[in-house]
Amino acid sequence: MAKKDTPELVAARAAARNTDSAPSQPAPPAAGAGDAPAQKAIDTQAMAAGMPANVNKALEYGAANAAVSPAGVTVAPPSRLPGASTLSEINDSDKTGSVVPEGLNAAIGTLDRVRVDSTGQVLTTNQGVPLADNQNSLKAGARGPALLEDFILREKITHFDHERIPERIVHARGSGAHGFFEAYEPLTKYTKAAPFKEAGKVTPVFVRFSTVAGERGSKDTARDVRGFAVKFYTDEGNWDLVGNNIPVFFIQDAMKFPDLVHAVKPEPHNQMPQAASAHDTFWDFVSLMPESTHMLMWQMSDRAIPRSYRMMQGFGVHTFRLVNEAGESFLVKFHWQPKLGTHSLVWEEAVKISGADPDFHRRDLWEAIEAGEYPEWELGLQIFTEEQAEQFSFDILDATKLIPEELVPVQIVGRMVLNRNPDNFFAETEQVAFCTAHIVPGLDFTNDPLLAGRIHSYVDTQISRLGGPNFHELPINAPIAQVHNNQRDGMHRQAINRGRVAYEPNSLAGGCPFQAGAAQGFMSVARRIDATESADKVRIKPEKFADHYTQARLFFESQTDVEKAHIGNAFRFELSKVTVPAIRQRVVASLLNAAPDLAQRVAQDLGMDLPAPLSKALETPAAPEVEASPALSLMARPGDGGIRTRKVAVLIDHGVEGASLQKLVSSLFAAGAIPRLIAARLGTYVGAGGEKFEADATMENSPGFLFDALVLPDGAKAVEALDADAHTLEFLRDQYWHCKTILAFGASEALLGEAQIPLTMPDGAVDPGLILVDAAGADEGIASFIAAMGAHRHFGRENDPPKV
Repeated sequence: MAKKDTPELVAARAAARNTDSAPSQPAPPAAGAGDAPAQKAIDTQAMAAGMPANVNKALEYGAANAAVSPAGVTVAPPSRLPGASTLSEINDSDKTGSVVPEGLNAAIGTLDRVRVDSTGQVLTTNQGVPLADNQNSLKAGARGPALLEDFILREKITHFDHERIPERIVHARGSGAHGFFEAYEPLTKYTKAAPFKEAGKVTPVFVRFSTVAGERGSKDTARDVRGFAVKFYTDEGNWDLVGNNIPVFFIQDAMKFPDLVHAVKPEPHNQMPQAASAHDTFWDFVSLMPESTHMLMWQMSDRAIPRSYRMMQGFGVHTFRLVNEAGESFLVKFHWQPKLGTHSLVWEEAVKISGADPDFHRRDLWEAIEAGEYPEWELGLQIFTEEQAEQFSFDILDATKLIPEELVPVQIVGRMVLNRNPDNFFAETEQVAFCTAHIVPGLDFTNDPLLAGRIHSYVDTQISRLGGPNFHELPINAPIAQVHNNQRDGMHRQAINRGRVAYEPNSLAGGCPFQAGAAQGFMSVARRIDATESADKVRIKPEKFADHYTQARLFFESQTDVEKAHIGNAFRFELSKVTVPAIRQRVVASLLNAAPDLAQRVAQDLGMDLPAPLSKALETPAAPEVEASPALSLMARPGDGGIRTRKVAVLIDHGVEGASLQKLVSSLFAAGAIPRLIAARLGTYVGAGGEKFEADATMENSPGFLFDALVLPDGAKAVEALDADAHTLEFLRDQYWHCKTILAFGASEALLGEAQIPLTMPDGAVDPGLILVDAAGADEGIASFIAAMGAHRHFGRENDPPKV
């Protein structure tokens, strides 16, 4: 024993080296001199003693304290020792690193910390052991049996066997991208939410688009609702705006969601059809759920077959709340508006694309971003008060209803740009986990009964799909805001928490992490302004929820004649797939209450007698404020008329007239379009003037319906060769049937005759999408072609059925 070390000091130091008992009295301060364990015990005692009681406890009780949640009480530790899990943390290595900086969750950071680049690196096992041979399994002799001891083979095969995780129940088929949201102006009058605090504020986002009904390997172009989910990585935590490309939904209460999904999924006895609603069980269900009528109008419209994810709207569907610093609450609906305009496929085109390229939407999104043509949307908010909501003829808590823009205009507040494709589809797009419960201070929920179920369901399904409660620690899901909580353990835990405290309140960690309090933490809006509803426990819906047809009629009457015709076509096709006549009868009977003309047309097309209208749950609903809303038409948002990223097929063969072709390709590139030279086979083709053109696609691998427009070349020899290939006429007819723009140079006008393409519209008018030009008029013809492409389609040439 050193002279200065009294028995008391020695005992204190010895006690500090035990983990299951301690002296009755605190160690003397001198015991800590030069002795880390003793100093930790001394500092821990001092920190714990600094919190003799939970002084906030009394504030947890009584209605008067409900809105004054205080910040948690903390005590600053005398040193970093009390917070340490182990005193050995000072011993760093290449694996453990060093002591974590104070107040830092080192698991949170950019995805650079988990990216892998194998350039110049040797192949290894999962344990980092270099592989000498990755071509052969270990065998007993060149022709002998494989050996069980081959741990390299077993590791490789075992990992391969477990590479797939359970797919999402719905929204399994998806595509994603990184980007950012930029606020145009501060919205502090309405909300303290981080993304809207100041003009120009940029928040990173990850967006996932998806179909709903199909499995992960299904097609992109199915008639279906599209998911539009945005994860905002705000500096106050993650906010997930989990919506669709349609602003309403099939059902009003989450209790019915399993029934809806079971009905629309492949029928369980034969697992058919995949990614389609055109079958008995779906239409049986919705024909007995008249509240679905409004959503059915949207699903049977062209909204359900978008041209591109980049050309569709997104909606939050539910009514949410905005909350400002003063605690004032406003109601809000979220809208994403594509800068490229809202454009869709036509049904026959969608069907053909699904066979030629089931990845059509996924490829379109990826290629646009790779090309630097970054998709962009503006975020619009419909902001209104509870007093306004009470005056509406519908209930804003009903997810089968929308708010017409004539009642509450959409206020544009910012833009979202997607500018980075994922590095790895599985790690990012597949593992990303969205949840409507993920909100930040400044946002809150309403009493929407469908939203309430989603708040629970999304967390629950991610736990199952991603293998446990720590899915939030996967890199793509981790926030950029610091995470500090008392959650521990569970499957796939990645955070390594320092210290021994995992509860609150505590004194052994100085009270940390402590509750933020009402001043900076999330607080739910306490109550409605007018809390007159019954507080009884009931299973019932409000009376306004019973109006199932007014808004269905509003949507249908807001469509153009072309869109109305497409809705009728869709009902006809879907119901023709139903094998039970009684189900068709119920659907048509329900449509009679929303759109009698539509119902009559569908009945006629299905060869059935018109039934009596379905009985209504609410015979005399409130008079609607708006009878028609032009903003509900796809054609109300055509974009700027430009042709950026539009794909143009240019057919070629030997002997094409080269000057006009070169001029055309240059002009299309300058306008931002993507011209593809297409021939019977890949290779180099020589023009009439000796020019060389490289065909990078064929009519076989890139059929006409994959393109937005078509160019037929001049040059008698080339036209003759194209005419001899049956693909050419098929290519041309598809473009014409799908109402796309066609440019025919000189001699190629003969191909129009061969394909029986009329030179005028069915009514005899000039077809603005069919442009004929000779070599002398190339400049004017190319300009007209580009302008006509900006119209997207020329529906005036549509016939039902097609007559060409």
